[in-house]
Amino acid sequence: MLSVYSPLFARLQGTDLAHWGEVMPQQIAQALDINQNGNLAAWSKSVSSLPNLVPRSIDLNTSAIRIGTKEDVDEVQQDLLKQKLKTLHPWRKGPFDIFGIHIDTEWHSDWKWDRVAPHIQNLSGRTVLDVGCGNGYHCWRMAGTGASLVIGIDPTLYSIMQYQAVQHFIQSSDVFVLPVGVDDVPPKLEAFDTVFSMGVLYHRRSPLDHILQLMDSLKPGGELVLETLVIEGDENSVLVPRDRYAQMRNVWFIPSCLMLENWARRCSLRNARIVDATPTSIDEQRATDWMTFQSLRDFLDPSDPGKTVEGYPAPRRAVLIGEKTN
Repeated sequence: MLSVYSPLFARLQGTDLAHWGEVMPQQIAQALDINQNGNLAAWSKSVSSLPNLVPRSIDLNTSAIRIGTKEDVDEVQQDLLKQKLKTLHPWRKGPFDIFGIHIDTEWHSDWKWDRVAPHIQNLSGRTVLDVGCGNGYHCWRMAGTGASLVIGIDPTLYSIMQYQAVQHFIQSSDVFVLPVGVDDVPPKLEAFDTVFSMGVLYHRRSPLDHILQLMDSLKPGGELVLETLVIEGDENSVLVPRDRYAQMRNVWFIPSCLMLENWARRCSLRNARIVDATPTSIDEQRATDWMTFQSLRDFLDPSDPGKTVEGYPAPRRAVLIGEKTN
């Protein structure tokens, strides 16, 4: 499992990321210790036993990331591949199309990307960090637009195994998803041209510290892309759920758009502005054959879908963009 990252370790030597590269192998090895997670051995076995199929084409710029086509494989190979990929359930971020197998993930992550992409700086040639990236769907989309190097981080191990399954076929030297969290990124790194944090802020006990932490990873003048839950309200509005929000335990602060902009400015993020705010629909987040657990429909009040089951405003998500001062 660690060998997947060997090209990254070599690539970081002599760069602004060399300091992180020195501790990265130990961080990854510790996270992928099979003795610490009972499911990891089975997931790893599924990935290591994937057939060695070579896709004739790869397209990272489509809604469903396309790796090969069904014409590249026979029915027996496709059925075996589908069985292996199904063992990595639940698939939350996507979609993917792998040798004609459409992985219909819980989230239409392509919809989020379509809302974000028009507003960000051109990623061509840039070094990118994607915090809380899940299985790396957006990392692949970033690479598809020309990013030089994309490092995604997420401590959720089944998501890491999904990334490794996709990487098994793509064999990219530009996209790496690491099984670590944002607290594992060395402080004052200042090595990335663009940093994304999408769907993380509301899980942090201190949202301003999270923003500052993200800015620590940016080069001077670099761009921060922050996507999070928001509520409607003025610059003083913020929701602090008493217990759960939409059945999620670890939701701490949900600001209004104006409050979010204020937080960003207090952290000295230059030109901080909301570029999109969109309610989350049950078509964007839902249960599928590839994610069979409860999803958004189950977390909304059945008599009033404008509210969560706890009585809070239903999910609405906003994208904030700003630049780190020089």
